[in-house]
Amino acid sequence: MIVEQMLGGPMAVFSYIVGCEHEKECLVIDPAGSIDRIRSKIADLRLTLKYVVNTHGHADHTSGNSALLSGTGAQLVAYRAEANKITGGFNKALSLAMGKRPSPGVHLQVSDGDLIKLGQTGLSVIHTPGHTPGSMCLYGDGHLFTGDTLFVGAVGRTDLAGGSFDTLLASLKKLLELPPDTIVWPGHHYGDMPSSTLEHEKRTNPYITDFL
Repeated sequence: MIVEQMLGGPMAVFSYIVGCEHEKECLVIDPAGSIDRIRSKIADLRLTLKYVVNTHGHADHTSGNSALLSGTGAQLVAYRAEANKITGGFNKALSLAMGKRPSPGVHLQVSDGDLIKLGQTGLSVIHTPGHTPGSMCLYGDGHLFTGDTLFVGAVGRTDLAGGSFDTLLASLKKLLELPPDTIVWPGHHYGDMPSSTLEHEKRTNPYITDFL
């Protein structure tokens, strides 16, 4: 599996290019920052964009959807409980405030346990509500893309509309059932390193050590 982490946007958002080494299909998780830079990296890797995937509906993770999808034929993917929020009025306004175009509608709504297939590989959907009701993480080949559910040394905020700290803790418990050497790729660069492992977070993340 090809994994490229790209930092961008006004809130230190991590976007990810995930691809199949054999069939050269890829998806982009939470496009932010310079879409030209993401497109250039996809071209350098000789990949074809198949999907754009949003881990949740907040504008800092979705504001690059429109530009990245334009002219590609790729599909926009989100959890079914989150799809309407991506095109909602509040998100449209925030996208415009960031100098971006509002997101188009979601083409493919997924549920817990679904597989987003990429050539000979793919990412499984794990529903992880708490930050938002429709937040999801994506897991495949030992890689876990956690959006705003789990950061390095922290977790996503739960004081926004639809957030719940108790629900987030239940989602963290679900993630900790995965192998301990699973690589954690967070949705923001808020920690002291850009990635981690579940074992490291289990030992050092205060939201896990103190509450679970």
